[in-house]
Amino acid sequence: MSDFDVYRLSEDHEALREAVRAVVDAKVTPHAAEVDDKSAFPQEAYDALRAADFHAPHVPEEYDGVGADALATCIVIEEIARGCASSSLIPAVNKLGTMPLILGASDEVKARYLPSVASGESMFSYGLSEREAGSDTASMRCKATPDGDTFVLNGQKSWITNAGISDCYTVMAVTDPDAPRGRGITAFVVEKSDEGFSFGEPERKLGIKGSPTRELHFDDCRIPADRMVGVRGEGLKLALKTLDHTRVTIGAQAVGIAQGALEHATAYVKERRQFGKAIAEFQGIQFMLADMAMQLEAARQMVYVAAAKSERDDPDLPFFGAAAKCFASDVAMQVTTDAVQLLGGAGYVKDFPLERMMRDAKITQIYEGTNQVQRLVMARQLLR
Repeated sequence: MSDFDVYRLSEDHEALREAVRAVVDAKVTPHAAEVDDKSAFPQEAYDALRAADFHAPHVPEEYDGVGADALATCIVIEEIARGCASSSLIPAVNKLGTMPLILGASDEVKARYLPSVASGESMFSYGLSEREAGSDTASMRCKATPDGDTFVLNGQKSWITNAGISDCYTVMAVTDPDAPRGRGITAFVVEKSDEGFSFGEPERKLGIKGSPTRELHFDDCRIPADRMVGVRGEGLKLALKTLDHTRVTIGAQAVGIAQGALEHATAYVKERRQFGKAIAEFQGIQFMLADMAMQLEAARQMVYVAAAKSERDDPDLPFFGAAAKCFASDVAMQVTTDAVQLLGGAGYVKDFPLERMMRDAKITQIYEGTNQVQRLVMARQLLR
C-alpha cells in the first residue's frame, strides 16, 4: 500500500449503518429464527429492505439506483448479516448477479435490466458453477450454440443462490468449444420465464436456509443474442473480475455474522452466574472475548480496505479481495464457534441464535471461491 489513508468512513457511512441497523432490528432479526427453521425465503426482510432501498444499494444512480459505493454496500450487507445471514444475501447476490452487467454489458443491456433491480421489481442471480466445474470454472460444459440472431442454451448450473426467487440470471456458457481453455465462454442474461429454463429441487443445507439454493437447467433454451453480456468469448474473464469485486461482500457478510455472535455471547456472559458471580468476571472468559473482538476488528479493517480498493478498481484488488474474504470467513467460523462455547449448553440449542450463526458462518469459507482457492489467488498475485 502506498499510503495509509486507504479508506475513511464518512459521516454518511456511519449514518447509513445506523439506518440499516434500525431496519434490521425491527423487521429482519425478528424473523431470522423462523426463516431458518422453515427454510423459507425471508419475504418480510425483502419487503423491508426494498422499502428502505437496502436491497440493491450498489446500482448506479443513472439506472435509478441509490449509487452506494462499495464500502457502503459492504456496511449494508454486514449490518443485515448481523441479524440474519440469509437476508444479507439479498443485496449481496443482487450485486453478484448484476456486477457482470455493470462491468461489461452494453448500455442497452444495462438500461434494460438494472432499473428493475434498483426498484426492487426484480432480483438477479449468478450462474457460474456446475456439478463438475466448481473451483475449476474453465471446465464448464453448459453450451450456448449460435443460431441466427439467438443462442440455444443446453446444460446446467449448480449451487445458485436465490434460484427460483430471482427473475434474472447472469449465466456463463461455452460459445466457442474449440477456443483455448477458458476463452470460449460468454455471459448471457437468462429470464425466469424463458422457455426451456427450469430449476432443480431446493438443496437441503447446513445454514443460510432462508436463501434458496437450486440448480439451473437449460433444455434448448433460446436466448436473443442482444442479451449477451460483454464480448463473446470473454465471459470467464468477466466472471472472475466480478468475483474480485463481490468476494469482498462475502467478507462483509462474515464480519456481520461474527459481530452478531460476539454481541450475543457478551450479553450472555454478563448475565450468566456460576460460583456466585457473573461468568464474565472469570479471566478465561475475558481472554476468549478479547481474542474474538480482536480478530473481528482485524477482519473488518481488511474488508473495508478491500472495499475501498474495489471502489477504485485498484490493480491489487484481486489480492486484497481474496485476503479479506478468506480472513473474515475464517474469523467468522472461529468467533461463532467460540460464542457457542461461551454459552455452553445454551449455545447448542435453538433457543439462542448462536448455533444458527455458527452454521451460517461455515458457507462463507466455501462460496465465491473456497478459502483454499483464495490462497491460490493471493499466491499468484504475490508471485507475478
